[in-house]
Amino acid sequence: RFSSWGRRINSFSTAAAAIDEPIHPSIQVDHTQLLINGQFIDAASGRTFPTVDPRTGDVIARVAEGDLEDVNRAVAAARKAFDEGPWPKMTAYVTSRIMLRFADLLEKHTEEVAKLETWDNGKPYEQAAKVEIPMVVRMFRYYAGWADKIHGFTVPADGQHHVQTLHEPYGVCGLIIPWNFPLLLYSWKVGPALACGNTVVLKTAEQTPLSAIYVSKLFHEAGLPPGVLNVVSGFGPTAGAALSSHMDVNKLSFTGSTATGKIVLALAAKSNLKPVTLELGGKSPFIVCKDADVDKAVELAHSALFFNQGQCCCAGSRTLVHESVYDEFVEKAKDRALRRVVGDPFKTGIEQGPQIDNEQFKKILKYIRSGIESGATLESGGEQFGSKGYYIQPTVFSNVQDDMLIAKDEIFGPVQSISKFKDLEEVVQRANASSYGLAAGVFTQNIETANTLTRALRVGTVWINCYDIFDAAVPFGGFKMSGQGREKGIYGLSSYLQVKAVVTPLKNPAWL
Repeated sequence: RFSSWGRRINSFSTAAAAIDEPIHPSIQVDHTQLLINGQFIDAASGRTFPTVDPRTGDVIARVAEGDLEDVNRAVAAARKAFDEGPWPKMTAYVTSRIMLRFADLLEKHTEEVAKLETWDNGKPYEQAAKVEIPMVVRMFRYYAGWADKIHGFTVPADGQHHVQTLHEPYGVCGLIIPWNFPLLLYSWKVGPALACGNTVVLKTAEQTPLSAIYVSKLFHEAGLPPGVLNVVSGFGPTAGAALSSHMDVNKLSFTGSTATGKIVLALAAKSNLKPVTLELGGKSPFIVCKDADVDKAVELAHSALFFNQGQCCCAGSRTLVHESVYDEFVEKAKDRALRRVVGDPFKTGIEQGPQIDNEQFKKILKYIRSGIESGATLESGGEQFGSKGYYIQPTVFSNVQDDMLIAKDEIFGPVQSISKFKDLEEVVQRANASSYGLAAGVFTQNIETANTLTRALRVGTVWINCYDIFDAAVPFGGFKMSGQGREKGIYGLSSYLQVKAVVTPLKNPAWL
């Protein structure tokens, strides 16, 4: 779903819908400006940048290129909305109702939003319309439900004092979202930030700015006051860096690569030491045990890796298979990859569209070349699919060794790497021997094996006999260099709240 390398490579076929003239989506791009203080405006510099259709490389639209001055304007608007505007004076119930109205509007406009997401990103339209947008709607309804249920505690103290805690918003939150799931991550961050009473400056990914701008317009139609949600499109080294280092931003949340996450964290520390939530890269193990139902394991592992063109931070990109079922698994994984349907993501039945852009496309092909040159066995794929756009054949490697780049690095593409293991002790050691710790999948019919692996794996999420389950209430985040903090669920609220203790003396209390 989701050439020559100095040696002769066999060509492998892939099930495909013919990539002829791409389907033009029936939607007009009306909003390409920055959204600041409730108004669409041009960048202060007047500059724009192209956002590109990954099916063809053609320009969809030119979008306002925000930089330091625009971030300053957006932060000022958010600060005023928090300090002086109606937002902090609204009851939590009113906040909840605005968020619910927005969710209703978003649901009503699912078709238009999904078309923008597919056009700008390349993900299958059916995935966007039937899976992702409904998940975004659900996320905002979930956090709308929390808005009027956030409260502190009364704390017993030694001595004659009344002690209570208050859970208060930080103020202005800077949110930086990635290009692989633009609207899903929009909901993961904007939802809890607003439910907790903060105001927001959102920086979109330069590859996929269109959907966030569109839905933020809907948010204002739902009654969101000006300045509460501001959207700045632009590039990481300019707009992203300005937001990360801004002295009047009180909280930062970033999703993206580990390398960029380190920069964001450093800028936050060097400025005003603002707290940072990071959801970063991964190289997640998918462990197939000896008692697994191989057919089900193959399908689940296939989905875990190839979903969203392999452009998923928690993709099951290290497939570790017990030696007793290894050969059968490899053969069936190869067959499944060859049957994967690649083509124009607007066509019905397409499982895999193009990669996001030319840079990512070239990076993935470079990793495939590395896998071949390092001695892994290329079972399927390995080349560009078609001659136009950023399509890559679903690729499967077997006999992958842990020291190979394809086993260590986050490829972020449709490349499955399959390795063999002998016992649980070995697979735990190998699965944990990574700088990443975002997620893991375990496929077994033995409850004791599942319990052992669940506790032994150093990751933020373990899926047992399932994968990529993203319920609104289930927290998500990483161990080690996969990030810090959690998003979604009740844990996601704590990222956007500060705790204040209030202590009051009691004179001659009837009881303590």
